[in-house]
Amino acid sequence: MNLRRLLAITKKEFIHILRDRASLAIIFVMPVMLLFIFGYAVTTDIEHIHTGVVDLDHSPESRALVQAFVNTGSYSFLGEADTVAALTEAMDFGRIKVGLVIPHGYAASLWRDEQAPVQLLLDGSDPTVARTTLATSQIIALMQGNRQNFLRLERLGRSLVPGGVDMRPLVLYNPDMDSKRFNIPGLIGIVLQNVTVILTAFALVREKERGTMEQLIVTPVRAREIIVGKLIPYVVVASFDVALSLIVGVFWFRVPIVGSLSLLILLSFVFLLAALGMGMLISTIAKTQLQAMQMALLTLMPAILLSGFVFPREAMPTVVQWIGYLLPITYFIDILRGIMLKGVGMEALWQDTLLLLGLGILILSVSIVRFRKRLD
Repeated sequence: MNLRRLLAITKKEFIHILRDRASLAIIFVMPVMLLFIFGYAVTTDIEHIHTGVVDLDHSPESRALVQAFVNTGSYSFLGEADTVAALTEAMDFGRIKVGLVIPHGYAASLWRDEQAPVQLLLDGSDPTVARTTLATSQIIALMQGNRQNFLRLERLGRSLVPGGVDMRPLVLYNPDMDSKRFNIPGLIGIVLQNVTVILTAFALVREKERGTMEQLIVTPVRAREIIVGKLIPYVVVASFDVALSLIVGVFWFRVPIVGSLSLLILLSFVFLLAALGMGMLISTIAKTQLQAMQMALLTLMPAILLSGFVFPREAMPTVVQWIGYLLPITYFIDILRGIMLKGVGMEALWQDTLLLLGLGILILSVSIVRFRKRLD
């Protein structure tokens, strides 16, 4: 092996890397970005779980129970509801994950050395939060019972063991807290995004590499017609993938669709608009199919970590949560779980739908604008 020739080839490859912006981004930007994403998003500590309360007792003892949940640092009480129905509706809409119902006579039962029942509503569509809350609630109930025993001993001069807080959990939507029912809807969204983004990312790059882009440029076909014309076949392919994913999820993994199937299919098309737009945007930026593949795979990690697919978004820092709001998959996973697990309709999903539609139109519009610039 000739050392001079070897060094020449090595120098040449370094020059290629330094002139390739995509390679420089992968070398310097990707490691830092992934470290920040993993460092903040991957956490087993559940914090700031959105919680609601119905306090029908309005006593110092009931307020002490609520404060005991707050003191754990894991729960953020968003306010007090007037009825249990209002609390359940807030859970249907996804505004809270935990509901605490303190009945009339809670304090009186404690002072009579009786078990004071408390209803704990849990959103079983997120088993991680539900299991954490179950364990926490039992500890809080025991501590509050012991506290009341000390108060009775101090004030009345007696303490009776049977008294205490009787925490009665009720898991909604997923009573068995089966992880498959939580994971499969989110996985359907992740799979659909990956397939559509990767396929569409090659649409324009393929034309560039084969030298047929110049032929398209000299034709009277407009930029938006090229973009839409290239998207239509992928819409058909993606529609097949939607049906295939739902069939596998329902019949193989036994995850039922509790809500409206037609609404789920309709909103899936809204998501496909955004996902196909992302792929087309990558296609207008990348110069080679290898770059397109690298950029498409770069969207996979944020989608898994920041969308709430695996880790509860409430546990993430506020800045990271806002980054997740920029991802269409964040809203689609909420839609999938809302329809498949909770059985809710458009009255609970209209905000996610509007934001998803807005992102899709924005991404697709940017793709068309960028492609026009390349035609000029």
